[in-house]
Amino acid sequence: MATAQATSARPAAAGANRGPLAVLRDRPAAAKLLLLALVAAVVVPLVHGRWGGGIWPEALTADLSAPLGEVTDWIVSNRDSHPLFLYFFGHISNAVVLSVRGVYLVLLALGWAGVTVFAAAVAWRVAGIRLALTAGVSFLLCGLLGMWVPTMQTLALMVVAVLASVVLGLLLGLAAGLSDRVFRILRPVLDTMQVLPAFAYLLPVVLVFGIGVPGAVLATVVYAAPPMARLTALGLRGADGGVMEAVASLGATGRQRLLSARLPLARKELLLGLNQTIMMALSMAVIASVIGAGGLGDRVYQALSSVDVGAALAAGIPIVLLAVVLDRTTEAAGRRIGAEPTGPALLRGWRGWSLAAVVTAAVAAVGRATDGQVWPDDMTVAIAGPVNTAKDWMVDHLYTGVPVVGGTADLASHFTSGILNPLRSGLTGLPWWSVLLIVAALAWTIGTWRTAATAVLAMAAIGVLGVWEPSMDTLSQVLAAVAVTLVIGFGVAVGAARSERLERLLRPVLDVFQTMPQFVYLIPVVALFGVGRAPAAAAAVVYALPAVIRITTQGLRGVDPAAMECARSLGATPGQQLRQVQIPLARPSLLLAVNQAVVLVLAVVIIGGLVGSGALGYEVVLGLAQGDLATGLVAGAAIVCLGLMLDRVTQPTTRRQRQES
Repeated sequence: MATAQATSARPAAAGANRGPLAVLRDRPAAAKLLLLALVAAVVVPLVHGRWGGGIWPEALTADLSAPLGEVTDWIVSNRDSHPLFLYFFGHISNAVVLSVRGVYLVLLALGWAGVTVFAAAVAWRVAGIRLALTAGVSFLLCGLLGMWVPTMQTLALMVVAVLASVVLGLLLGLAAGLSDRVFRILRPVLDTMQVLPAFAYLLPVVLVFGIGVPGAVLATVVYAAPPMARLTALGLRGADGGVMEAVASLGATGRQRLLSARLPLARKELLLGLNQTIMMALSMAVIASVIGAGGLGDRVYQALSSVDVGAALAAGIPIVLLAVVLDRTTEAAGRRIGAEPTGPALLRGWRGWSLAAVVTAAVAAVGRATDGQVWPDDMTVAIAGPVNTAKDWMVDHLYTGVPVVGGTADLASHFTSGILNPLRSGLTGLPWWSVLLIVAALAWTIGTWRTAATAVLAMAAIGVLGVWEPSMDTLSQVLAAVAVTLVIGFGVAVGAARSERLERLLRPVLDVFQTMPQFVYLIPVVALFGVGRAPAAAAAVVYALPAVIRITTQGLRGVDPAAMECARSLGATPGQQLRQVQIPLARPSLLLAVNQAVVLVLAVVIIGGLVGSGALGYEVVLGLAQGDLATGLVAGAAIVCLGLMLDRVTQPTTRRQRQES
């Protein structure tokens, strides 16, 4: 017995006698925090003594208003006379106008019946009869709601913007996929373009192209092209090495290898890029209504100005229908790549497309003969009145006077005074150097020193730009909305992961909410919560929830069944299985859900500047309204830095994930 006790005591003694360096080596996070604390103990007193605490010191800011103001004045003064505008931007503007007008005239020539049959025929050839019926019914509903002409205007703008985005994205993606140097150069550019809020794109194009369709299309192209470029480069760089080596051994030239091997192997990534480009272009086309894009977005924007929920819903439903049809069609096309052809043999390949073209042409001809180019007014259903009546009832019964809760107005007030205001006061009250230290600690703990350096430099750039206080205000709104999103999203996802029935019920709801443009979310929350920071946070929560629920549910369901069966065989309760098995094994998916929540919430909080969220969103909106390039671009750059910092502190690096696995 004594021998056994001595033997068992040796490992404990060995562990007790281990040096502190060995202990820190086993705990890299603690080692990083200790090293950061030592550096801070030396640097912070020097920094505090030189520049003090509180908000970012004036001595470390750079005033960009003067040079950017000079750029604005030069553009305004030379827009109608300088050769750059007359012979370059002018030709681009004319080409965009002619292209959009040409597509719109083609849609009018097809008539409402021809467009409906064409959409159904394309969906049938790509995805089958079920999606064909969905597409046909969706376009018919656009007409029934009295939104046929605005829908065609939005569709014409979308066609031109998506084609231009795809071409630009393909060119950039090809360059980045075939050249490591170009890939390294383009990556930060694409990161910036993807994080920059949609409103920030509008100000430069308005200064150059003015109010109207050209600026809206070009802003949409800049916003929607990065996903196509990213996924094209990803597909080309991820081509099977064995296949490429085999093609090269056959003596194929570089062009032949690209056309016969790389591009075919990257077809799925290309179609996914097309899908993402279409969805982002539709979202931006709605936001671009602020600068005169027209179409459905203009109807939504007018409804937002007057808080007309009925009119907003009548224009918002066609937007959702367009998004669903376009999303499902491109997604189905991606799934069918490499699959066995289905359906009758006589309708496969070019024969099926020929039949679809003949039927569309015949229906369009009949429509023109019967004067059916535009949806008839006597076949519309006005839903604005009943929806506004229902909204008024909800406001009368939910805005105030609800037992215990008090109503949505009280909820917004309590959320603002109890969460948003203290969080903003806490962030703005912290010394600026302590914020940098917190960011460094979070980023270094979850990633590498490069991650921490990037996050700290991004926050320092915000201070240098002179927008520290509004950035802390925006950060407080983002943190509060993300916390609510994660609590609700994780709770719903756990239920969906355990119940297939609940997941099936949630799927169409999440589809609708995930395809609805950001702009549309502001209408109902303003009606229920009024204006201010609370409705912007509520809209951000609703917008980010679908992605969080989907990613978390997929991660929890993707846990190894053998691990779950082992836990059940040991008598673990469902709660223990969740805490001790599912959550640890699904950690990468959960972190991705947190990352996506941060990015999506930030996007809507910025748009919330239209409904009184203030902070950086207000600065961007103010710059757009007044044509002030300095105010708009500085706020936009601060948003990019804020998004970059939040991305770095919520997404572990690949090296970190490998270490943990």
